[in-house]
Amino acid sequence: MKKVVILATGGTIAGVSHDPTDTVSYHAGIVPIEKIVKAIEPLTAIADIATEQIAQIDSADMNHKIWFYLTERINALLKQPDVDGIVVTHGTDTLEETAYFLNLVVKSEKPVVLVGAMRPATAISPDGPMNLYNAIILAVSRTARGKGVLVSLNDTINSSREVTKTNTALQDTFKAPELGYLGYIIDGCPHFYRMPTRKHTYMTDFDISGINELPQVDIIYGHVNDTGILAQAAVASGAKGLIYAGLGNGNMSETMKNTFRKIQARGVIVVRSTRAGNGVVTKNSVLAEDHDRFVAADTLSPQKARILLMLALTKTSDPQKIQDMFWTY
Repeated sequence: MKKVVILATGGTIAGVSHDPTDTVSYHAGIVPIEKIVKAIEPLTAIADIATEQIAQIDSADMNHKIWFYLTERINALLKQPDVDGIVVTHGTDTLEETAYFLNLVVKSEKPVVLVGAMRPATAISPDGPMNLYNAIILAVSRTARGKGVLVSLNDTINSSREVTKTNTALQDTFKAPELGYLGYIIDGCPHFYRMPTRKHTYMTDFDISGINELPQVDIIYGHVNDTGILAQAAVASGAKGLIYAGLGNGNMSETMKNTFRKIQARGVIVVRSTRAGNGVVTKNSVLAEDHDRFVAADTLSPQKARILLMLALTKTSDPQKIQDMFWTY
């Protein structure tokens, strides 16, 4: 029987409410992972399961320290020949960010699957148990190897690079709106229909084993009549990079162009993403980018562009080299 290690961080999947009909006013990260696993009897038939309680938090409180520890544990565990896969339980609010971070720093082709729930464990019909069951099936599947860090909820399989939370409450919230699911889990069996094409996990150049912290990168949200004050404040507080969630194709007003040019002159990297939610942010001749040295985010959301830029800044501050990373990862 294959072995899976579940690393638990809390979230709604471990949440508790005072009323079984209450799926909104609950406390996240209360139920220990060992108790959750024991309550799902069919799990014993699909894998030898070990558990570790890494944290018990609402995922709004996820931080870089926990990311570093998760990375260290996952890489160490996957080096063990008897460990076939990892499942990370996680709150849904920041699950996509943790998944993409791990997608860039885990150094193994063995499956790593992130899973959560939209209803607390005490709800009348919680989605957590089935989601966890499917995640373990995926983690022991040979077909999941080499596909990067995966996200599995509501019978779907998503790439950590493209997946995002699309609804505040519904169970089918995790989707890749334009690029689509990688596949489905049907009757206890993973079915893949497409492959991730961008480099990930063991194929990346990122190694955080000798790093204690990540460079500060902040997100600035574009809007009408933006004065640039928040961008300036971020740099004043120590930001080494900024993600601009821009208008349309990462566009910006003349005021923001002038603000960012001054910021770039101080050596700060500026990445153009979009607030539109979907689409490719391309190189834009209107912005004279070869001169202004903006980096285009490609299809990465602002929150995921931030993760890639933080890791990129651990290696270089050259905008062209960083742009190449955005085309690669």
